[in-house]
Amino acid sequence: MKKILRIISLTFLILITSFISFSKGTNALIVVQQSDAKTLDPSASNDAYSHNVNLNIYDRLFDYNTEMKIVPTLAESYKQLDPLTLQVVLKKGVKFHNGDELTSEDVKFSLERASKAPASLSFFGNVEKIEIIDPYTVNIITKAPYGPLLNSLAHSTGSIINKKYTESGTDTFFKPIGTGPFIFESWKAGDRVVLTTNKNYFNGPSSVEGLIFRVIPESTNRTIALETREVDIVLTVSPVDADAVEANDHLKLYRRPSAALNYLGLNCEKGPTSDIRVRQAIVSALDMKDVNIAFGRLAIAAYSVIPPDVLGYKENPPVLRDVEKAKKLLAEAGYSNGLKLKFWTNDNQARKDSAVIMQAQLKEVGIDVEIEILEFGAYLERLNRGEHDLFILGTLGSTDPDGALYTIFHTSNLGSGGNRSFYKNPKVDELLDKGRASTDVAERVAVYEEAADIIRDEVGIIPLVYPPVSVGAQDYIDGFYPYPTFTFLFKDVKKNIK
Repeated sequence: MKKILRIISLTFLILITSFISFSKGTNALIVVQQSDAKTLDPSASNDAYSHNVNLNIYDRLFDYNTEMKIVPTLAESYKQLDPLTLQVVLKKGVKFHNGDELTSEDVKFSLERASKAPASLSFFGNVEKIEIIDPYTVNIITKAPYGPLLNSLAHSTGSIINKKYTESGTDTFFKPIGTGPFIFESWKAGDRVVLTTNKNYFNGPSSVEGLIFRVIPESTNRTIALETREVDIVLTVSPVDADAVEANDHLKLYRRPSAALNYLGLNCEKGPTSDIRVRQAIVSALDMKDVNIAFGRLAIAAYSVIPPDVLGYKENPPVLRDVEKAKKLLAEAGYSNGLKLKFWTNDNQARKDSAVIMQAQLKEVGIDVEIEILEFGAYLERLNRGEHDLFILGTLGSTDPDGALYTIFHTSNLGSGGNRSFYKNPKVDELLDKGRASTDVAERVAVYEEAADIIRDEVGIIPLVYPPVSVGAQDYIDGFYPYPTFTFLFKDVKKNIK
């Protein structure tokens, strides 16, 4: 049956791709994502699909290199003048895609705008002001000492946009202008974003003729598109298809541990899950060994809200399944006859499979969950409004614990800011504020360990797995680097087709 379905999917995909054309035969790089970008406004973006497009249209003052070290991009040099002031000198002669030169005015406009936008508030809310020293020098002044500032400046939401162009109209982010290695050409919602190569890029042009982000939601169809050589790179290869890609002599599979976390979110603000006893019952009802099977053999079981290799990570013992304890907690919360919850996820095969496993386990303790699969954009919008009971989501990955925790647990980020569990704890807020204000490593470790312990005890979320990065590519692709943050730069990727 599976073989028949695969043949049907293959036939369907060939018919579709022959009709819509993938620019086959050109030197454009065709990259497949599971979902479409939600916005091309970098300060309004808080999903990986948008970040991946934006990272290649815009530049930032800093970026991560392939050793995950922060390096200057638009910055020529920088220095910390005092605990609150970072001075950045810009590279001269950098041009936006419309020919305008990048100046301090653009940096001031971009970062002050990011400091007020809900989606980027967790990265730039600590920015007090940007002071222009001269056309190529700015002082970034924070409200308090801010240890993760360089990390934030390297984040997609810190992309530098053209002030004059952005202020010129209301639809500028439907035709965005950046300084990056690729120039926006068109966006067909739900299908593709087409970029052309910036031949005048200050850091040297890409060797490919353009970059096309295609959307193929279904995991098997993404893999078939690779196998039929209709696309060059697939950014999300499901655990089911990973072995097939790896066994194909014409394909490459990039797999590595990530700095991200997939988690079960619970609405801590309203509904049955606002009761800590219900959240603790859900933890006790789940057997994580079974749940984690859905994420593939390279996924690492998660027992901390901080991923491994991130400052403050502590290896906690696993929570063992205890059905009787779960039932007792539910009875104490007033649900001795059980309760019904809605369980949301998006069209991600591993998440859907894990939701089905959790559904069966929860049913055994009297929790009847209805699984609903939502389109990713609608999914985020409804989560932001707090309409949910349970959901599965992931963090984008961060090399700093501030990025791992502040966005999804600080009270200032409720809803669209990233705290979609609507978790609130003044002590955790205090610790997270203290952690980002400190530059002392030992102090930060202690702060983040304490915050993670409180979140674990209160079941702010339920960690599921640290997912691996799993990217499929054609064998002629060179120069691709699988960043552990699930966001990717494509300027140095080459198509060496023989």
